Amino acid sequence: MTGGAGYIGSHACKVLARAGYEPVTYDNLVTGWRDAVRFGPLEIGDLTDPARLDEVFARHRPAAVMHFAALSQVGESMTDPGRYWRNNVAGSLGLIEAAIRAGCLDMVFSSTCATYGDQDGTVLDENSAQMPINAYGASKRAIEEMLGHFGTSHGLRAVIFRYFNVAGADPEGEVGEFHQPETHLIPLMLDAIAGKRPRLTVHGTDYDTPDGTCIRDYVHVMDLVDAHVLGLKWLEAGKGSAVFNLGTGSGFSVREVVRHSAVVTNKDVPIVDGPRRPGDCARLVSGSEKAVAELGWRPNRSTLEQMISDAWRWHQSGHYDR
Repeated sequence: MTGGAGYIGSHACKVLARAGYEPVTYDNLVTGWRDAVRFGPLEIGDLTDPARLDEVFARHRPAAVMHFAALSQVGESMTDPGRYWRNNVAGSLGLIEAAIRAGCLDMVFSSTCATYGDQDGTVLDENSAQMPINAYGASKRAIEEMLGHFGTSHGLRAVIFRYFNVAGADPEGEVGEFHQPETHLIPLMLDAIAGKRPRLTVHGTDYDTPDGTCIRDYVHVMDLVDAHVLGLKWLEAGKGSAVFNLGTGSGFSVREVVRHSAVVTNKDVPIVDGPRRPGDCARLVSGSEKAVAELGWRPNRSTLEQMISDAWRWHQSGHYDR
């Protein structure tokens, strides 16, 4: 598993271990955390190092790859797009080629709703046009296309998950969300509530939405990683390549998330209005009927109250050390 020391990858490792798999984390620890790797072995390495990849594939002989590793900050991708093309696209190419050399032809790939771009007023499904408006989304779309080409040429089978906004934390508190720097709305807001930053900046209040702030579809991280186990079993059953959206079909604005957080934590949220961030679109909401119908996926934890409550519990428990 690439990126297993990160937010989503560490939660996936826990769920995979409980399902009877041994998750091997391959991570360079640039944005991941050593203390998050608790459910299987850690192999430190970079996706651009073919010799190291070959060594790890030979040692562990994995049945499949889950590919979470990526840079994912939309704003940074607008100011330094080259970093995203080198890390996300070139790194994924190195991983795919190493997997093929090792004869490991099943892959579950972490993609993003950012491949759809800004399509306001539309509930997005897997057939919606992909029109990314930032380098992060464009890099993920390129990797999706790459997987398709290697499927044609080498028989690679890939389940692609296009995530919407992931939130929450492990309810048991073993792993959670922690980035440096932090860019995600809910942990930034919880930092402001806890006094760890002076306030939450609301980036953009003049979007064409009911309250002027961006609307996003939030999915609980534990629901998300449950889908990855189902995707792995899909490939094990020989069902071939597929694409699935992972969201709830419900969108919440930034101001709505702030209001829910105040209720869950019983604390005021200090906020200040700020300018839009480059690359942000007004509304992203998923239609995930395909994942429900074909994978049997059920996003049972994905209410704002549950996501914020689990994140708040994790937030109060302390964070990882380098």
